[in-house]
Amino acid sequence: MSRQNYIFTSESVSEGHPDKVCDRISDAVLDAFLSEEPEARVACETFATTNRVVIGGEVGLSDKDKLADYMGRIDGIARDCIKDIGYEQDKFHWNTLEVSNYLHEQSAHIAQGVDAAADKDEGAGDQGIMFGYATNETPELMPAPIQYSHAILRRLAEVRKSGQEPSLRPDAKSQISLRYEDGKPVEVTSIVLSTQHAGEDQTSDDIRAIVEPHIRDVLPAEWITNNTEWWVNPTGTFVIGGPDGDAGLTGRKIIVDTYGGAAPHGGGAFSGKDPTKVDRSAAYAARYLAKNVVAAGLAERCLIQLSYAIGVAKPLSIYADTFGSGDVDPVALEKAIESVMDLTPRGIREHLQMNRPIYQRTAAYGHFGRAPEADGGFSWEKTDLVEALKKAV
Repeated sequence: MSRQNYIFTSESVSEGHPDKVCDRISDAVLDAFLSEEPEARVACETFATTNRVVIGGEVGLSDKDKLADYMGRIDGIARDCIKDIGYEQDKFHWNTLEVSNYLHEQSAHIAQGVDAAADKDEGAGDQGIMFGYATNETPELMPAPIQYSHAILRRLAEVRKSGQEPSLRPDAKSQISLRYEDGKPVEVTSIVLSTQHAGEDQTSDDIRAIVEPHIRDVLPAEWITNNTEWWVNPTGTFVIGGPDGDAGLTGRKIIVDTYGGAAPHGGGAFSGKDPTKVDRSAAYAARYLAKNVVAAGLAERCLIQLSYAIGVAKPLSIYADTFGSGDVDPVALEKAIESVMDLTPRGIREHLQMNRPIYQRTAAYGHFGRAPEADGGFSWEKTDLVEALKKAV
């Protein structure tokens, strides 16, 4: 029996956090290549520090002439991302920082695992394990601590960019501790918010006065009580932020990207990877399946693990766990999952229509718990397998 009464904490980071700046650039590079060729290969890493961004990794297009052309666009892609995020500070300004591009053509030895087979027998781009999770404690079927940590920072980014809160700056972190009773969230025991701001003379109390109304607007009112502890900019002044204050790197916030620690993570980062890489596509598929299991009412919580070997198309294993929250036998659920979706790498990409430039928007505020979009963004958040799963079990 899982615990029913406890406190659980998750954190999020804003789009201006140094690691998220790097995730954004890496996914923008990916989107640029997918806009040219849906089967483009991209494994892009970004590093950011004071006045400098370094981009490296592997890319591939079938037309080598176009590949050379796209290499020349990388500088502008990076600057556009940084400008949109809002960095115009002395030591990290989108227009004056130095961008170094070390992308090169994809290794033939890596490509062969995917290219050797055709159509649905195409092999996975790497070995690995991927997890997906869903819970009915929020409308988005996500764990509440991470979902609301994201929501706080998304709201602060909105009011910063709109000009409503002009003293806020891009770099920020949030953290929510939630008390659970009978397995359901009932009270925020603590709220931690650190945000970059404009003025050296602004105190922690000044920043709290700015952000508290927006935090209260995002969180369920009944969760904030007289016992809730507030920690806003607890170290004081936070004017120097972003990559000028701390270096950033692609793929360093994988728990923020997924379930806030409420469920396992396979260890592979998402950003900058095209969907032939099962680190990304199979993790999205596992979330899609887990969400549909919960949406179908087959369980209150569901964890799914998939595993793959490089060059091998079919998953090596499918594991499901509903933590005793449903009446369906996990073995039957595993068989149902296999019957309702082709879990080969190509099958996942075709089912979720993943060979499209839809990834830059995933780089901040979570890859999961987002609304499916008209152009195919967040397709893995759809609940269109509900009836098929009900029939299959």
